[in-house]
Amino acid sequence: MRLLVTGAAGFIGSTYVRVVLEERPDDEIVVLDKLTYAGRRENLAEVEDRITFVEGAIEDPQVVREAMEGCDAVVNFAAESHVDRSIAGQDVFAITHVIGTGVLLDAARELGVARYLQVSTDEVYGSITEGSFTEESPLRPSSPYSATKAAGDLLVCAHVHTYGLEAVICRGSNNYGPRQYPEKLIPLMILNALHGDHLPVYGDGRQVRNWLYVEDFARAIDLVLREGRPGEVYNVGGPDEKENIEVVRRIVELVGADESLIEHVRDRPGHDFRYSLRSDKVQALGWRARVRFDEGLERTVQWYRDNAWWWEPIRSGEYREYYERQYGRKLGERQAG
Repeated sequence: MRLLVTGAAGFIGSTYVRVVLEERPDDEIVVLDKLTYAGRRENLAEVEDRITFVEGAIEDPQVVREAMEGCDAVVNFAAESHVDRSIAGQDVFAITHVIGTGVLLDAARELGVARYLQVSTDEVYGSITEGSFTEESPLRPSSPYSATKAAGDLLVCAHVHTYGLEAVICRGSNNYGPRQYPEKLIPLMILNALHGDHLPVYGDGRQVRNWLYVEDFARAIDLVLREGRPGEVYNVGGPDEKENIEVVRRIVELVGADESLIEHVRDRPGHDFRYSLRSDKVQALGWRARVRFDEGLERTVQWYRDNAWWWEPIRSGEYREYYERQYGRKLGERQAG
């Protein structure tokens, strides 16, 4: 297959590209990425000579059509992915998740692309106190991030129903692993712990997340792309649920830091308490998570220890300003008291 993979310079997208090229070496991949703050060419350095890279935005119809020409399938990872940033400003989220998705869908239909996969999130379902969401659960997004992701999903469904586009949606639970931008919980805590910085935990830290190692999600996406039924949604949940505070404490232990670094900060507005997905449909296709959380977290901590070249430019750049805005103090500055 010749695949157009959008947003493939980001965390999950770049993992997907590496997995596909390793397991399906005859596939051809065109990458379309806007290279925002979280999209980095370095994430694709290992496979740079095996891909065609196009820099551009999915909301640009001309760029999209040129990149998609001749492709058999589209996998759309392109997203603004951080809830906190969506709360601070929603416009770019709507542009990427709604307008950009619409541009991709129109181009796929007009160019006769055989298959389209939308990468989505468990957050479109909102929070659940007990049990797990299925693909039939209603969409009740809680943040501008999840609301715009849900809107993109609905556009995909509309194109299936109205135009007969062969599209599928893959909704993943909280991903973690190497190359994740450090605004997210796990890399944030790893890097801060390695530097002796405070570890800002929202509220009481009892929020529960369903953790999924990124390579497991990448394999699920590829399976759904090739074998999922058109028009269907497939949930991909991780094998382990953990409270955020439990995750932070385990990171402290793995790094060899002190729990006194943990500082509880004001909770995120509208913070969902718990996410949980049932994965029966994707498991029926033959998918199983290979990596349990303890093993995956150890791998992830070790990767950040061994790859300072990757994260040092981030911690010295725009991220420092974002961090100060978000947490009210600079990196390296402990909260008084």
